[in-house]
Amino acid sequence: MKIKPIIFLLTIFTLLVGQGRTPASYWESLEMKEKIAFINGVYSAGAKLKYHHKQEVKKQYNQDPNWVEPYYIERFYDIIDEHRSQEAGYQVDVIAKALDAFYSNYDNTAIPLLEGLRIVSLAQDGKTEKADIYLLKAQKRYKP
Repeated sequence: MKIKPIIFLLTIFTLLVGQGRTPASYWESLEMKEKIAFINGVYSAGAKLKYHHKQEVKKQYNQDPNWVEPYYIERFYDIIDEHRSQEAGYQVDVIAKALDAFYSNYDNTAIPLLEGLRIVSLAQDGKTEKADIYLLKAQKRYKP
């Protein structure tokens, strides 16, 4: 599969070159296919995290019949799901364009990509109040 090397290279590039740039300038420097690859990578990582976590929960459950899944695990899954728009589905170009619009606002230029993706995904799914709260907190935390 060709997408895995792209995601790996994109991650390495982000760590090495992206250090002195704002998330917005980095995002704007990418071509649409690279933006889509980035979003697909985030989606894949979230799905893989949930899969492996569920496997570990099963292992723990099978070893201890009294063990009950604590609430925080479900909250962990909810947080992962907030980074993926259910409404957009596999149309990640919609999310990429929404991130383009997100980073066109000067107040958002220093917000990290994953936080921006979370805010955009929540807004895309109609959870605008929650998205607005995260946006305001992020703008305050990452003032340009």
